[in-house]
Amino acid sequence: MDVMFCTFLYGFGYDPSTDDYLVVQASYDVDLEPATRVEFFSVRANAWKEIEGINLCYMNCCDEARTGSLLNGAIHWLACRYDVSTNVIVAFDLTERSFSEILLPEDLACQFDFCYLGVLGGFLCVHVVGYEGCPAEIWVMKEYRIQSSWSKSVAVVVDEIPSYFSLICSTKSGDIVGTDLSQGLVKYNSEGELLEHRSYCDVRGRLQTIVYSESLLSLPYDSDQAEED
Repeated sequence: MDVMFCTFLYGFGYDPSTDDYLVVQASYDVDLEPATRVEFFSVRANAWKEIEGINLCYMNCCDEARTGSLLNGAIHWLACRYDVSTNVIVAFDLTERSFSEILLPEDLACQFDFCYLGVLGGFLCVHVVGYEGCPAEIWVMKEYRIQSSWSKSVAVVVDEIPSYFSLICSTKSGDIVGTDLSQGLVKYNSEGELLEHRSYCDVRGRLQTIVYSESLLSLPYDSDQAEED
């Protein structure tokens, strides 16, 4: 009997202990939701491997699969722990190949469909999507894994234009850059004041924006598989 798994968490990171880049994904059996599977793709081995003995009690906090945020040798996700009905940050250690939890801010009150995890200025952060009439909030964890170190860093007031703000990254000068949901980028200063708003195209539909670093790393290439495709 064929088993269909649906991916709900995934991410990419580097394991210094093996000098290897890994793609990690967690998925669940669509016919038996508590049954989960965790596997990773090793760039060095050019192969997938399942991590045995792990059955997660997490689900992502919305209907879409979420990309993890890399920090301190671990990939992090916002997730719902359904066995105790609470929301947490789940961390996957790339060297130990193990999961752990990080507690969210006690004062963070929001709908988690509108919350996202990221890294801002080298710190783990949670940002609440802002839209017209509802400010965007950015919470920063100043000491890694210390719940009491969470602090509200910026509260962005979203006006009619742009009518939406979701965080992407920060600049070296401390400004924050985000998307306006459609085809534009928005920049605010550290006080939450709008500095710039630019639209780049007029096509319909939402575009996904990511931050990347250039690398000389060459990914594995299977010439036989390419010929078959």
